[in-house]
Amino acid sequence: MTATIWWTIAGCALVTAVIKAIGPVALGGRDLPPRLVGVIALMAPALLAALVLTSTFAVGDEWRIGASTVGVAVACVILWRRGPLLLAVVTAVAVTALLRAVT
Repeated sequence: MTATIWWTIAGCALVTAVIKAIGPVALGGRDLPPRLVGVIALMAPALLAALVLTSTFAVGDEWRIGASTVGVAVACVILWRRGPLLLAVVTAVAVTALLRAVT
């Protein structure tokens, strides 16, 4: 590996450590306001939804509907109807594989 890669890794590690240290240093042991705790609690589901959306619809630089989109839609319907998670995942995989085999 070149020195540039190692400097990049070291810089990323340093930036990560600084970002993690900002919160405790800024708060100094105090609790967060309740409104901020509520916002932070909603950030993880929103990020997960965004990741699922982009991995389902994005193909390179384009937005497309394909076999994986149909598989996720089938899983959503199963979960919406209060079906088991394992059934939703297995059905989504099967539908996606079937559609990819057909096309």
